Amino acid sequence: MQDQNQEIYFVILMGTLLAVLLVGFILAMFFLYQRKRQKQESEMVRMKEEFEQESLRTQLEIQESTLKTIAQELHDNIGQTLSVIKLWMSIAPIEKEHPAYEGVQNSKDMLHKVIRDMADLTKSLHTDRISEIGLQEAINFDIASIRKTGLLEVNFEVQGDEFHFPEQKSIFLFRMYQEMMNNILKHSKASQVSVSVVYSPDYTFVMTIQDNGVGFNIRQKKESTSGSSGLGLKSMRNRAKMIGANMSILSEPGKGTSISVALALNQLP
Repeated sequence: MQDQNQEIYFVILMGTLLAVLLVGFILAMFFLYQRKRQKQESEMVRMKEEFEQESLRTQLEIQESTLKTIAQELHDNIGQTLSVIKLWMSIAPIEKEHPAYEGVQNSKDMLHKVIRDMADLTKSLHTDRISEIGLQEAINFDIASIRKTGLLEVNFEVQGDEFHFPEQKSIFLFRMYQEMMNNILKHSKASQVSVSVVYSPDYTFVMTIQDNGVGFNIRQKKESTSGSSGLGLKSMRNRAKMIGANMSILSEPGKGTSISVALALNQLP
């Protein structure tokens, strides 16, 4: 009887042991599956981010190439044609007493302004100039052109010693500045704009553009899939993402808008 009980205990013990081993095996396989699944998901996220980054890089490179081509066409073709027309008008034999004299002079002045504005536009579109003169001077040059139009009162303030960014980052930062100013001119109805560039001792670059315009609802603007201003903000965010910069927006209806772009120098290659 005692031997029989021992056999029963042994069977129960072995059964319990096998059950524990089976449960342990199942748990181990489950954890391994979860770990493999997490690793696969992480790999998928990484591949997706790399694909999006590469697609975004290609898109922005195409945009820059297109802008450069447009700038070259404006300079080589339209600019040259306007210069020839200006030359012809300057040597046209017309006396002051002629009825058309005043009209011709006004046309000359308008043509001179168009040629000058086109030259400024060509310089702002051409990336080579940004690389040559640097980001700060490119912004200063563009602000001077805006002031000439009389559309905006623009204040430009610089703090600290200028950082020399790699070419791509300088171009992207300048394009972001241009997009901000373009949005202000098109949509803000502002009369005053403040542009601030700060080179901090902790090697952080911060560019802030603030206007006194109509402002907007940030949440609605993010959710909106239409409108040129919404596309402009998306373009700026894409460029900021490409160079590792942080972009922040503060705006309320009726209270103007402030957009800041911050880039740490230690993120430069």
